[in-house]
Amino acid sequence: MYRKIYEEIAEWEKNSIKEPLLIMGARQVGKTWIIKKFCEDTYNNYVYINLEERPEISDIFEGNLSPDSILRSIGIILEKKIDKHTAIVIDEIQQSERAITSLKYFCEAKDNYRVIAAGSLLGVKIKRFSSSFPVGKVYLKNMYPMDFEEFLLACEQNDLRNLIIESYETMTQLPEAIHQKALDIYHDYLIVGGMPQIVVDYIKAEKNVMFFNRDLLDYLRLSYLADMNKYVTNAVETAKISAVYDSIPRQLAKANPKFKYKEIKSTAIKRDYYAPIDWLNSSGMIYKINRLETIEKPIKAYENTDCFKIYVSDVGLLCKICGLNPNDLSVHTHNIYKGAIVENYVFQQMMLNYKEMYYYKPNESMEIDLITMIGADVIPVEIKSGRHKKSTSLKNYMKHFKPQYSIRISENNFGIADNIKSVPLYAVFCIK
Repeated sequence: MYRKIYEEIAEWEKNSIKEPLLIMGARQVGKTWIIKKFCEDTYNNYVYINLEERPEISDIFEGNLSPDSILRSIGIILEKKIDKHTAIVIDEIQQSERAITSLKYFCEAKDNYRVIAAGSLLGVKIKRFSSSFPVGKVYLKNMYPMDFEEFLLACEQNDLRNLIIESYETMTQLPEAIHQKALDIYHDYLIVGGMPQIVVDYIKAEKNVMFFNRDLLDYLRLSYLADMNKYVTNAVETAKISAVYDSIPRQLAKANPKFKYKEIKSTAIKRDYYAPIDWLNSSGMIYKINRLETIEKPIKAYENTDCFKIYVSDVGLLCKICGLNPNDLSVHTHNIYKGAIVENYVFQQMMLNYKEMYYYKPNESMEIDLITMIGADVIPVEIKSGRHKKSTSLKNYMKHFKPQYSIRISENNFGIADNIKSVPLYAVFCIK
């Protein structure tokens, strides 16, 4: 499968960046697979170490942290010759804080060691680092589930993908038959999601959304719950993290999906649930989208971290948690989750290209689903689950703030009217 992060890893290697590469992301987004694929394509010799599977290797990092000493000890345990020319992969590195600290010494060494590390809960570990995290000594990259472009390529829809990109760049409508075909594949993606194992099973089922094994999504959710129990030593805290995660579908089903602590339980307050939300966000299991208080640059200065929405890391997983089937998301059906599912999809797609994403709700009569920076411009983005175009909020926003242009994401074809770019839902990956 083509994964965009492969090119970022290749750039790290091409430029001989000394900082060890540290890849973060939720469990099963494909970190191990892409690292091994890159190493097999690039290096004559590499060593793969999984600290979860080989806990005895973690003990090596409790002693001397000089790269020569570490490699010598690993070589003895693995019975392999390891030297400065051997690429080293350390998976599940969050198991050893000292192993993360050692990356600093690999960076500062005279030789340019090629070290790649990864872990499912690295974001959580970094936030809770008891010693000094090696800031500036590691090359951090985030990995996410497959976006719709990667999904198209996995489904051997290369020509369709290229045509979508061309139409986006020129804002030229696709022929209706091709537009509908792209929408059909997009609807499949909503149910399948972007987790590689699930996408592989969908392809094996001849790309029939009715016959792939959706139980795999339940297994994925169970593995997330297992992580909560494994990496949180306090049983009370584990219960709170699980309660927050379980409340997300209820939160999104509301007309106003702003996260409310009372939806977790009637007595819930911020003080008790701030840390569990931070844990989920740091783990990559959720996306936390804060509200903007005003539209001024720099927009990050005006975010309100106490008012936010929460989305699930993968739209296929969210559909399964909500109990939705393919027919529940068709154009002619309506349910309480449909709008939230589409919003979740959009944020998931844009997460690869944008780190600053917010929503704007200055009063009860106005809400802009997404505000972000495109170039030097603050751009409002409206998200529609169907083909309905009417939007008082976007119209009022444009009248008041006069943005360079606006974007409406919906099931409509490409086009520009009244300074609003119409972008089909299947083309969100093009927005960069």
